[in-house]
Amino acid sequence: MQSQRNAPRFILPLLLFAAAVFCITLLARYLFDSPSVRPSLSASSLEGLLPSELDTIGIFEAASPAVVFVHNLQNQFDVRTWNVAEVPQGTGSGFLWDREGHIVTNFHVVQGADRLAVTLIDGNTYEARKVGQAPSKDLAVLKIDLLETNVTPLGERVFDSSKILVGQKALAIGNPFGLDHTLTVGNISALGRTMTSIVQDLTIRDMIQTDAAINPGNSGGPLLDSQGRLIGMNTLILRDSTGIGFAVPSNTIRRNVEQIIEFGHPIRLGIGVSVFDDSSFGRIARRLGVSGILLREVYPDSPADKAGLKGTYRDRYGRLVLGDVIQKVEGTSIGSIDDLYHAFDAMKSGQTAEIEYYREGRQETVSIPVERLPE
Repeated sequence: MQSQRNAPRFILPLLLFAAAVFCITLLARYLFDSPSVRPSLSASSLEGLLPSELDTIGIFEAASPAVVFVHNLQNQFDVRTWNVAEVPQGTGSGFLWDREGHIVTNFHVVQGADRLAVTLIDGNTYEARKVGQAPSKDLAVLKIDLLETNVTPLGERVFDSSKILVGQKALAIGNPFGLDHTLTVGNISALGRTMTSIVQDLTIRDMIQTDAAINPGNSGGPLLDSQGRLIGMNTLILRDSTGIGFAVPSNTIRRNVEQIIEFGHPIRLGIGVSVFDDSSFGRIARRLGVSGILLREVYPDSPADKAGLKGTYRDRYGRLVLGDVIQKVEGTSIGSIDDLYHAFDAMKSGQTAEIEYYREGRQETVSIPVERLPE
């Protein structure tokens, strides 16, 4: 009887102890698991928030200082005064890539600019010069004279975009409609999307689809995962849609940005040929009854020339002699200029590509090394 009367005395301390352990566990997880995305807000302002909210706040607090305004300024001639005035053509977003002052943004944000400027989170505006661009990926790299910064560049927190999964959390930061440093949260809705590129006949492949709200002005801003790592660059929304936005994947960003910083342009790979455009070859293909890409020219001393591929030419009587038709690269069917571009874009300089082609009624196969093409 005595032990039964004393039982309630032990229940309350046990409950309090369990609650304390739970709170300490949450605090330890929050403090030590993700130190790079911990919010700098006061403890009183965080009181009562859910762990998921604390994570989101921490990601924004850590990443938003690296997000910038990009100003596209163009010269306009006034026919009334005969003066040339500098006129803002719009703003977009971008993000600090490294501590040397390189800024990554979309090509369409800076397209046609006579002058570029970048405004950082501290309100300071810097003149920016274009280091290089990859229009086919809708990507550009700018440079500002940044002497020193305490901001952690997002180039130091790049995640392998080939490992992201549909359904995981996605956070977009940007400057929609001129409203600076706006956060929207959603999910990865789909992977491997293909969108039309600014460059004719080419597409941007492996795009990330997200339902995190993306609006005009968000272009060029970062798309982050639940650890605050860069997984993409917000680029566009599907016209007349709600909740369907697209981002260039981080692997594409990292590869092209590193090349632009080193060489001033992205590296183009190929075998040294030019081809007929898709519409021109379509008519010829129907006559031949084959699919693929018809070679217009094989450049002298190129890998393709050394491998014996032949371009289209006219014989001494003026008759058109069709060249070889590339049908597969490394086992992947080639049906357009875009297919050929992406087949080589996925390879490395010096790598050997197995080329299957059609010539005079028969299929042939040859191995050709892929090399850097001159700009």
